[in-house]
Amino acid sequence: MRLSRTFSSYVGRQFLFSFLAFTVGLLAIIMLFDTLELFRRVSGRPEAAGARTVISMALLKMPTVAEKLIPFSALLGAMFAFWRLNRYNEFVVARAAGVSIWQFLAPPVTIAILIGLFKIAIFNPFSSAMLLKYEILEARYIRGKTSLAALANQGLWFRQSTGDGHYILHARSISTRDVRLDNVIVYLMQDGDRFVGRIDAKSATLETGFWRLDNAVLTEPNKAPARFDIRRVPTDLTSGNINDSFAPPETISFWALPGFIKVLENAGFSGVRHMLHWHTHLALPLMLAAVVILAATFSLRPIRRGRTAILLVSGVGTGFLLYFLSDVVYALGVSSKLPVVMAAWSPAMVTSFLAVAVLLHLEDG
Repeated sequence: MRLSRTFSSYVGRQFLFSFLAFTVGLLAIIMLFDTLELFRRVSGRPEAAGARTVISMALLKMPTVAEKLIPFSALLGAMFAFWRLNRYNEFVVARAAGVSIWQFLAPPVTIAILIGLFKIAIFNPFSSAMLLKYEILEARYIRGKTSLAALANQGLWFRQSTGDGHYILHARSISTRDVRLDNVIVYLMQDGDRFVGRIDAKSATLETGFWRLDNAVLTEPNKAPARFDIRRVPTDLTSGNINDSFAPPETISFWALPGFIKVLENAGFSGVRHMLHWHTHLALPLMLAAVVILAATFSLRPIRRGRTAILLVSGVGTGFLLYFLSDVVYALGVSSKLPVVMAAWSPAMVTSFLAVAVLLHLEDG
């Protein structure tokens, strides 16, 4: 039997409304606790931000939190919508009319895939821009970070505050093994943005608390250039956090990630973490479709058999287990223990195979 358009729309709306309700509810709870945590983190700092700034930071972080909640909201929303349809015997009536379980699931699965595509194409660029603003405020008011780093097609840029001003360091490339920069230019600034000098060096090596510039030439206004075999400029960067000083993958739009990965690798850094993040985005529609099918295996059992509460709790537990395993696989991908494509796609593929196998067993077994 062909599923009617009216009934398809009805089933799809039930899932969509449940998905949105769980997303808003979970976001409200998380924002409350996140705001309290931000107030706690800024309370002990002399340059602590005001209440308006803290609330703004919490709001800026919420789009990224919503992205992470989407699989959970899809699972919980699908389980609630299917449980409601089953409780009022709407699912039973549809089955009696000749509607198969796959026809019944087609509308919510389609909507789940569309949610994933919307998240990738439209919502992610917005959330990454908001998270970048949050990272800037967090660095200023919470971490007290004075060094910033950026990548561009022309090379690497570092900004470091000093006691009487700051300097901007530019390099063409970096050797990550010994943290050595090539073709270095350092612009010295004082009193805000007043230029006071420039240092050109063949290379710079990161040591504890400073950059060591080799074969450096210092040029200052109205003075002859001065040459130094070794010149030191202070920095609070370390070999452990220099890579983290660049934009994390969550702050970069899905559309901009491929270009940033190319620039990152051309500069000498590893692009594994960013490439893994990009492939994880691509796998999201499949993951959402899989969790909807998985929700059906726990929610569309006949009510008369009982143990409904146990099945629903088991479904939620299975969702958390899959999330934990996905994090483990993601960590293995970041550490290059697994290929990037396998680490990004295997959670969605395994969830899909598991959900379809269990549903086939319940439907036809």
